[in-house]
Amino acid sequence: MTITSEDSLRPVFKRLLGYLSPMKAMFIVAVLGLITYGVVDATFILFIKPFVDEGFSQTPAVASVAEGLIPENSGFNSSSDMLYKAPFFVIGMFTLRGIANFVSTYCISYMSSQLIMVMRQQVFNHYLCLPVSYMDRENTGNLISRVTFDTEQIARASGSALISIVRDSVTVLGMLSIMFYYSWKLSLCILIIGPMIGFVVSFVSRRFRKVSKQIQSAMGGVTAATEQMIKGHKNVLAFGGQETEQARFAKVNNVNRQQNMKLAVAQAISQPVIMILGSFALAFVLYAASFESMKSELTAGTFTAVIGAMLSMLQPIKNLSRVNAEFQRGLAACSTVFALLDTKAEDDKGEYRTERAKGHLTFENVKFRYPEQERLALNDINLDVKPGKTIALVGRSGSGKSTIASLVTRFYSGLENGDIKLDGVSVNDYSLKSLRDQVGLVSQQVTLFSDSIANNIAYAYPGKVTREQIIKAAELAHALEFIDQLPEGLDTQVGENGVLLSGGQRQRIAIARAILRNSPVLILDEATSALDTESEKAIQSGLDNLRHNRTSVVIAHRLSTIENADEILVIERGEVIERGEHKTLLAQEGHYAKLYSMQFSS
Repeated sequence: MTITSEDSLRPVFKRLLGYLSPMKAMFIVAVLGLITYGVVDATFILFIKPFVDEGFSQTPAVASVAEGLIPENSGFNSSSDMLYKAPFFVIGMFTLRGIANFVSTYCISYMSSQLIMVMRQQVFNHYLCLPVSYMDRENTGNLISRVTFDTEQIARASGSALISIVRDSVTVLGMLSIMFYYSWKLSLCILIIGPMIGFVVSFVSRRFRKVSKQIQSAMGGVTAATEQMIKGHKNVLAFGGQETEQARFAKVNNVNRQQNMKLAVAQAISQPVIMILGSFALAFVLYAASFESMKSELTAGTFTAVIGAMLSMLQPIKNLSRVNAEFQRGLAACSTVFALLDTKAEDDKGEYRTERAKGHLTFENVKFRYPEQERLALNDINLDVKPGKTIALVGRSGSGKSTIASLVTRFYSGLENGDIKLDGVSVNDYSLKSLRDQVGLVSQQVTLFSDSIANNIAYAYPGKVTREQIIKAAELAHALEFIDQLPEGLDTQVGENGVLLSGGQRQRIAIARAILRNSPVLILDEATSALDTESEKAIQSGLDNLRHNRTSVVIAHRLSTIENADEILVIERGEVIERGEHKTLLAQEGHYAKLYSMQFSS
């Protein structure tokens, strides 16, 4: 969503206000507090005229009574009465001002924190619904920045900016009303200067929005560079890449600084320009007051009130121009976050559900191409895996093996031809939850969460899981061999993404997770790639037991792990070039036989 005009801002702003609708009462209280704050400031200026004209005069406050500013029975009948009661009036006004300030600030702070919590949760939840293809294309730093930096900018727009916009706008309007009430002739200069100030604010607002979007992008670059260094910290140290990473970060860090300076320059220029324009209005008032015709109409109190109102407007106008930068940054962040929330989630139109599938998996003339790729990733793939049987996929990296596994779980959709069926039902007809409940996945890239080993094994288990079930799954995966040696056993914390465990240990925990899930279809994508030979042999019997009553799709580079598969498919450039049992393929002396010979020649 790109903001190009004021018209396109309206739906963004309207949508932002929609988040405040559940807090209408608090919003109204906050606005009333802000209005009260501005009205008190205006009221104080309003009473400068009677304070000056009557407070320092020896005659009764006849003029003020006539003008209706002081009631006839108010007691303000002499200069001494006016000066005596003025301090109590000032204390009362500023006490009311302080209460209004507290109420409005508290209410808006509450709404702002609530807004940022709700919006962050929405963005996070939406990430969980986005297709894998979208996450593949996006920069991780930008995705994180949406949750952290962009939502923070929105909170500022809805918080401090809203306080200034409402309160200072009321103050400016109040001061203008006082000026025109006391002397409309002196106040006419505002009609000339006002449009010029409006033009400056409008021009600067467009600049603020443009630069704010660039700042968001630059902040995403900073986040991405930092995350990349942290994840690859060991490699950076091992290869002596400190200077490379320092230079990389310095570059994105400087870009971020440059964008922030552009915003600061625009803000620094706008405020003095507005102040200078305001000074012209003030100068005109002072000049006009020197005319003989004006002197006869003005009293000291009137002139003081008009000048006071004009001077009192300068700071609110300055605040509005300063907060305009925050407000425009917030709106720019809004457009980015809303564009993300409007990104289409995974297609989940399927309605077929089953408690447990039998596991009959078929590919029928499947052709698939990744988005924005010219070459087919899979071309005319056919396979038929009966329940309880094992099919193995072998071939060089990039041949399409993992793509087949990803299509079973509908991580990618949009086949160019053919269909994929589970128990005779197209996977597109399954609801995503029901389909993925039928599949246990152990991928090449093991993901563990910063939690205990037990909780990682039981991750997202449907229903209640017992300690005995976890232990049994760990035993089948041959994970108890190292778990029992740890000080806290199953309660040992694994660190972020299992950093405290070895690659083989992480993979055995992932296998235990799949065993516990007990899904009818099992996908092992290089499940033993991180195991040493001894661990591989130990776990192979567990995998054999695991595959007993399950339909298994095994992707492997190590051919020793798939010798007992019911059928082996050799994939090359997205096509099946050989298929059959292990012994049959060896006898053919084709591609599979060559791969086998290369691995076992020693």
